[in-house]
Amino acid sequence: MNLRIAMGAGVGLFVGFIGLKTGGIIIQNEATFLSLGNFKDIETLLAALGFLLILVLAVRKVVGAIIIGVMVITISGLLLGLIQFNGIVSSPPDLKPILLKLDILGAIDVAMISVIISFLFVNLFDTAGTLLGVASRANLIEDSGKIVNLDKALKADSTASVAGSFLGCSPVTSYVESSAGVEAGGRTGLTAVIIGTFFLIAIFFSPIASMVPSYATAGALVYVAILMLGGMERLDWSDSTELLPALIMIIMIPLTFSIANGIAIGFISYVVLKLAARKTLDISMGAWFLFLIFVLKFILLD
Repeated sequence: MNLRIAMGAGVGLFVGFIGLKTGGIIIQNEATFLSLGNFKDIETLLAALGFLLILVLAVRKVVGAIIIGVMVITISGLLLGLIQFNGIVSSPPDLKPILLKLDILGAIDVAMISVIISFLFVNLFDTAGTLLGVASRANLIEDSGKIVNLDKALKADSTASVAGSFLGCSPVTSYVESSAGVEAGGRTGLTAVIIGTFFLIAIFFSPIASMVPSYATAGALVYVAILMLGGMERLDWSDSTELLPALIMIIMIPLTFSIANGIAIGFISYVVLKLAARKTLDISMGAWFLFLIFVLKFILLD
């Protein structure tokens, strides 16, 4: 249970890290690896103001606080000349250059096995961690720790990944940014259907959609990330063999910039600590299986 809670919190930190990075609030530093961004940069300042605006609106219980914050910062960028107005409506892009351009025979090559397994590993565990994190925020996890309709969600995700490849898309999968939709009130599959419909409509309004800069959405991601950390209060702080692997997972998901790698390190440390404490009966068959898979992954694929 602790590891499941840690996945949600770790994904939250990952979302926050992405938001801070895209907003320029944290930047790369050769000496210290990371450092605080320059708030004299107008885009960084707008990202920070967008975050504060969303916080204020949320505290005051304003409906649509996230989308209002994004819109205000986007309009501000437009008025300041940071965003170029490119029109309202345009024709969808031509699919001919990428439609059905698959090299199936090339993928069957033995040399591609490790690459395929790597993609499978990342897609599977990134999706599992994302779904757990989003479901936790949406209160879709039962007391036993089971996610409601997880099998259906995974089937939808895998089907979309396959279908997307035929259209030449990058992997179509569950994204951690979906937690922003949950925070806005989304709870059912109808939310996804409506959002998908609007995405189809947005294809024809791509000039407007492309105007929304990354610094306008950064505040929303950081806000959602903070809320997702609330699940940590449910961690079992009395048993170090349960707590430490969970904290390791929470830390390593954002620091490795990979949900899959963070989950892997968390499960490996969980089994090692249980063995060291002679609590082998606490290790489930599923945990043993994942431990072996993750160890093989680091040995053979990395």
